[in-house]
Amino acid sequence: MSIDRANAGEGAVAYAYRPSLLGAAWQFKLTGEGIDWATGRKAGHIPFRAVRRLRMSYRPASMQSHRFMTELWAEGAPKLKILSSSWKSMVEQERLDKPYAAFVAELHRRIALAAPPARFEQGSHPLLYWPGLIAFAGVALGLALLVVRALQADSKGGAAFIGGFLVLFLWQSGNYFRRNRPGLYRPEALPAELMPKG
Repeated sequence: MSIDRANAGEGAVAYAYRPSLLGAAWQFKLTGEGIDWATGRKAGHIPFRAVRRLRMSYRPASMQSHRFMTELWAEGAPKLKILSSSWKSMVEQERLDKPYAAFVAELHRRIALAAPPARFEQGSHPLLYWPGLIAFAGVALGLALLVVRALQADSKGGAAFIGGFLVLFLWQSGNYFRRNRPGLYRPEALPAELMPKG
């Protein structure tokens, strides 16, 4: 489940990952004209000129907190999801940082060369992001007020416990909202916060 530069003369680049332990692996291959994809018995081909939209985002999961996703929409094809981690065993997910980064960068390069009228989006959808950010700020403020009340009541243990939870909440959720701010990007300048550091 890694990048494969077989058929180098034809410029083929491949990538595969397993989104769930029991499900079929997703396999992708970039050819000179488009992207071939397959999962289980389903397969297809999407010409680069048919690509209409891509979205890069940061999508941590319970067993893999450092996970990224690229979504691709094209005419006459299902939405493709390309994830930077893969299930390896019942209790382990494998990070595919280098293969994912190389594949996504090459995908963008080839789409840009095909010059389709594609839209390149980053982060979460604005209708989900901004309400989520407001809720995040409200919860963080509420926890900070609880710490203050606990200190006023001379409950240092309670204040320490809530304070620790607040720090963890700010670190994890803050990182999510920092990386997933909605916006647009150019295919030759991929957003660094949405690419794994291999």
